[in-house]
Amino acid sequence: MSATSDTNSVRRKLIQGIGSASILSLIDPMVKAGAWAAGSDAPEKTDVKVSFIALTDCSSVVMANHLGLDKKYGVKIIPTKEASWAAIRDKLVNGENDMSHILYGLVYGLQMGIGGQQKDMSVLMSINNNGQAISLSKALYKKGVTDGASLKALMDKEKRDYTFAQTFPTGTHAMWLYYWLANYGINPFKDAKITTVPPPQMVANMRSGNMDGFCVGEPWNARAIIDDVGFTAITTQAIWQDHPEKVLGSTGDFAKRYPNTCRAVVSAMLEASKYIDASTSNKHKTAEVVSAPSFINTDINVIQDRMMGRYNNGIGKTWDDPHAMKFYNDGSVNFPYLSDGMWFMTQHKRWGLLKEHPDYLAVAKKVNNIALYKEAATATKTPLPKSDMRTSKLFDGVVWNGSNPAAYADSFKIKA
Repeated sequence: MSATSDTNSVRRKLIQGIGSASILSLIDPMVKAGAWAAGSDAPEKTDVKVSFIALTDCSSVVMANHLGLDKKYGVKIIPTKEASWAAIRDKLVNGENDMSHILYGLVYGLQMGIGGQQKDMSVLMSINNNGQAISLSKALYKKGVTDGASLKALMDKEKRDYTFAQTFPTGTHAMWLYYWLANYGINPFKDAKITTVPPPQMVANMRSGNMDGFCVGEPWNARAIIDDVGFTAITTQAIWQDHPEKVLGSTGDFAKRYPNTCRAVVSAMLEASKYIDASTSNKHKTAEVVSAPSFINTDINVIQDRMMGRYNNGIGKTWDDPHAMKFYNDGSVNFPYLSDGMWFMTQHKRWGLLKEHPDYLAVAKKVNNIALYKEAATATKTPLPKSDMRTSKLFDGVVWNGSNPAAYADSFKIKA
């Protein structure tokens, strides 16, 4: 029996060794020699559920798997479609999903205990810049509204309840909508009614007359135009050129427990991001893949035009936008700048979601996993910026650089 037991033990070890070898054989040798040279190991978890919402900016999650880039790094990305940002939040926090394509502001809201129960979070990379918009109803257009100034004029003239939708209270779309309204003297919480609607449901709600406008990611602004229920009042890149938008997020616990897995997924998504931005044909192929029912579930032309930068606002203006949705842009899209995370906290404070000023920089350093990102960037030969901060000028002329976030948050004339 002892001899049999010893034989079985040897057999089990041999089988386990073969299994491990087969997984490791998927990993590019240059990757192993580069990113893991510092004594790290292969991914601790090979099957990774990455949740997403039906939006164009989920493309790098989908394409990392579709192109087999995940296998190159020893993981299998399992794209997992969810119906709302609340579902994304809940399933990420409770561990049902491992990582997510997620609103930048949602991650920081959870870190600060707003928009959900407090949970330490990790931003692993930025997924995209630009590519969202604020749409207004055709009913408003028929009354002369074409932009923010004419909207303000109508709201002053015709007193009633005006309803605007965003996708999550602490999210990016809420902040773009509030910033835009306030620029024209409209206090989003005093002069209007704000509601939360999942992205894929925006167009149906506008069609039924439930809202005057919404802020959402593509392709739903384009869909509103094609369905003749709305028009684009402004793109978010016109509010803030190359603004932060979606990120790859996980809980802080997951990032600490599975650092090699996180690095592998980031590496695969960096390669997918580079692929998407590399050519018009790659963008067309991406639009074709993500238009499927299991992903965005809409016509390819609704997705690809604005992905290519071909814009039509639905009321007569067309243009080629050089600042359309970007996934890579020589790596500048993907770096998790500390100042980007800090900006969302300044807006949360501005609108009363945060009651006191946090230690903006300390929180950003805790959430944005820059060290891990740099390892993945090195493995994929993705260029790195010279600084962890960046400077931007928004459309109202106000400059944001992260140097004095408390003063910045308090500086706005219209706030909570």
